[in-house]
Amino acid sequence: MHIIKLYPLLLIVVFFLTACANTSSQVSQQHASDQTGTVNSPKIVKSQDGSFDGEVIGEARAGSKFSGLKIGMQMKEVQDIMNRAPDRSHTYESGKRWIPFYFGNDARRLQALFKDEGCLIFADGNAWGGAGGDLIQIYHDPSGACYQP
Repeated sequence: MHIIKLYPLLLIVVFFLTACANTSSQVSQQHASDQTGTVNSPKIVKSQDGSFDGEVIGEARAGSKFSGLKIGMQMKEVQDIMNRAPDRSHTYESGKRWIPFYFGNDARRLQALFKDEGCLIFADGNAWGGAGGDLIQIYHDPSGACYQP
């Protein structure tokens, strides 16, 4: 008798969990789409020194300054190639921030938008503010929709 009373509640919970799961997958696909609506899957690329892997999403346009960027570059190198500072940027914590005894340089990240080119993500240091600065993702998106503050 008690199970019959709980059955509608169970259906409601399952419905909401399913709705949440569908929304997150739609958002991730939307984030990885270009202006034509096609989904760009990231290409895994070795850093300049070969010490880590990064991602390149989309293709550089002909004559784009982003075509000269390489995974592993420092912000200064990127600004020299771009001949300017980013139009917008922000920092955020990555999930690695909460790993006990994690001493790598990817506890924080910096996302930078270069208008008419796309977005770049840099490893922005460890939990105490040291290290970081390596370019880990290049997102070719002239529309700027890749920037998610």
